[in-house]
Amino acid sequence: MKKISTLIALLGLSLLLVACGNLSNSSMQTNSTTGQQNKKSTYQVTGQPSDGQYTGVIKNGHYLTSKARGLTADQNGNINNVESFENGLLDVSKKTFSPDKYVFQEGQYLSSSTVQNWIDRKSKDNPTGLNPTNNGSTDPNKRNPIYLQSLEEQDFMEKTGNSLKIKGMTIGLAMNSIDYYHKEQYGPTFETKISDAELMKQGKAIAQTVLARIRQNKDLKKIPIVIAIYKQASNDSLTGGTFKTYSVNNGVSLDSWKDLDYKNVVFPIKNGASVPSSNDASAFENFQTQVESFFPNLSGVTAQARYNGKSMQGMQVTITTQFYSETEIDSFTQFVADQAQKYLPSGVKIDITVSSSEGIQSFLTRSANERNFSSHVFTSY
Repeated sequence: MKKISTLIALLGLSLLLVACGNLSNSSMQTNSTTGQQNKKSTYQVTGQPSDGQYTGVIKNGHYLTSKARGLTADQNGNINNVESFENGLLDVSKKTFSPDKYVFQEGQYLSSSTVQNWIDRKSKDNPTGLNPTNNGSTDPNKRNPIYLQSLEEQDFMEKTGNSLKIKGMTIGLAMNSIDYYHKEQYGPTFETKISDAELMKQGKAIAQTVLARIRQNKDLKKIPIVIAIYKQASNDSLTGGTFKTYSVNNGVSLDSWKDLDYKNVVFPIKNGASVPSSNDASAFENFQTQVESFFPNLSGVTAQARYNGKSMQGMQVTITTQFYSETEIDSFTQFVADQAQKYLPSGVKIDITVSSSEGIQSFLTRSANERNFSSHVFTSY
């Protein structure tokens, strides 16, 4: 079994650091016992967040990183799954653990070895595996597929006096919609398709097992635990997957599930693909037309948007150019900001990246509660 690349892990860490805000000097102290020696640990939190984001935890001057982020049952062939899984899990957590009340902490209770064993197949050597045993078949319709691809833990803390105390936890279960496998080492790739019904059945069964195991920890017996099921996108998808349902649990048995109506959409819309709002599709087409008419040497204007029902939650726009002149990039960036404000949906966070084969040339962003875009042009010095 493999870890995804260090680059992906670092990227995921940087994204969450941004989400948690800027560093703050407000410190909290607590005493922890290691063996028979008492060591004084200093906790800090990241600065006051914006746009409903969490503050994060710093321990002894270092960001407290996850003990098990980046572990997968097999190599993930779609990088978009990684980002949408981690960021989407934060959105699910906010439904129960308000950023105004809780401090976000990267998962600290499930070790990397524990999580790796859980997402591996069950076997004589690995009795805690949550994926089914290998039945030896290579037939796509007869073999036991890998259902659980990865598992993510998020902890939610409250300030208690001068210390932080665990008050909630979220567990994300990334489930495969397609299990890719090889009949022989280095051979061609085959696939077993997993229906939505089977994905949900297996996900809920795994959730019950995970909940029971977590409750065995005395610190986690009485806190609310959210478990969310994520459907991974296929390797050839231009977007990541989406969360399908979640459950808020206060005991050892799973409570009722709450379905989520999330959807990822790629713009421009092609081949008659459905879109929650036709107005958004038309707005992006107008934006694309205006941008592509400004300079003749554009390679493309695309975007990914995430919806909750028919409501857009955010958009990431990518513009690929062939520019080499800094004055061209500067003028183009100003034009893009003007057209984005004019045509792209208001009331949602939008990020726009302008890049060429040589790297990022400029970046534009606007939060959900702002009207104007802020931008930065990257220079060569």
